[in-house]
Amino acid sequence: MHDLPPETPAPELFTWEFATDPYPAYAWLREHAPVRRTTLPSGVEAWLVTRYVDAKRALADPRLSKNPVHHAEHAHAKSKTGIPGERGAELMTHLLNIDPPDHTRLRRLVSQAFTPRRVAEFAPRVQELTDGLIDAFAAKGEADLIHDFAFPLPIYAICDLLGVPREDQDDFRDWAGMMIRHGGGPRGGVGRSVKKMRRYLAELIHRKRDDLGDDLISGLIRASDHGEHLTENEAAAMAFILLFAGFETTVNLVGNGVYALLRHPEQRARLQRSLDAGETGLLATGIEELLRYDGPVELATWRYATEPVRLGGQSVAVGDPVLVVLAAADRDPERFDDPDRLDLSRGDNKHLGYGHGIHYCLGAPLARLEGQAAIGTLLTRLPDLRLAVDPSDLRWRGGLIMRGLRTLPVQFTAVRD
Repeated sequence: MHDLPPETPAPELFTWEFATDPYPAYAWLREHAPVRRTTLPSGVEAWLVTRYVDAKRALADPRLSKNPVHHAEHAHAKSKTGIPGERGAELMTHLLNIDPPDHTRLRRLVSQAFTPRRVAEFAPRVQELTDGLIDAFAAKGEADLIHDFAFPLPIYAICDLLGVPREDQDDFRDWAGMMIRHGGGPRGGVGRSVKKMRRYLAELIHRKRDDLGDDLISGLIRASDHGEHLTENEAAAMAFILLFAGFETTVNLVGNGVYALLRHPEQRARLQRSLDAGETGLLATGIEELLRYDGPVELATWRYATEPVRLGGQSVAVGDPVLVVLAAADRDPERFDDPDRLDLSRGDNKHLGYGHGIHYCLGAPLARLEGQAAIGTLLTRLPDLRLAVDPSDLRWRGGLIMRGLRTLPVQFTAVRD
């Protein structure tokens, strides 16, 4: 736990230094201003919620709508909330932006793709992708684990799940790469990539109507044809959000998770011994701990008060945006013992890394599968994996919602056939 004297001044948020290690600032907020109105880098004002008990309550409060129509600010400010580029591409009608009853209907349609049985059936393909990506760099003795591994793995996996033909998946990789740069690419690049993706998905939906398969897009079409009234815009938006939410979270889970293990050699050694013994229990609890300790989603996506809400002693007015800081809640000492310590065998680990309530991440089972396959296989096949740079040389991507490294250069003993 960070020991902060009461006279410690309020920390500066959203700087590059903050992005590198936001946890001391979040500790100050939990202690001194657990629900705090803050001006974001975009100029939009929002409430930040940092304590676990308040965060869990806010995530499940029906008075906090996901629909941006409830944002009280003017249209210019509204364009600065949500997922970059989604408004211009007419992709707003997805699970992260709607409330019941529409949310209930759409979630029911998509949930068929993420049943335990369906995810288990997908496990061999995830393992095949994992091994193939490692094969591509194992003989080199070095790699950037973000670019070479953590990024392509979930892109190809979610494309397979959606039913994107293999010959088109590299286009998705390029578009997705632009979307997660968070300002690091050419001006307007995010918007252009989102529009290209939206056009492609609309065309793919048209094509699949005449050639349905066992993929998720075909499932959405079948549901639409059987009275669920899924519009083409809804189908394209659903496919988009599954791709967007389904890849960047896993990129960051793998990247942040491997980085945490490399910074905690005793925990990494425990896990490697467990894997060498053919055990899976520590890997499973370890993924949950990595999600809690330095998870892929720093702040939950936007919510807007539809009526006055009392939260953490503060009065949230109608139309005010609310951002739940998952990273802060998951380091709350009131909920987790010794929260700043990484413990792969931690019990009672009810973290909020994938949210809570009706908007709990639908793809969490698939992300967990990918995280276990990726991290477990890396440690097994490249047992002397090590950082190739000083930790101070690493940079974290900008952006408000996600938390992830730009690069993760590593070295290891080259493995040749």
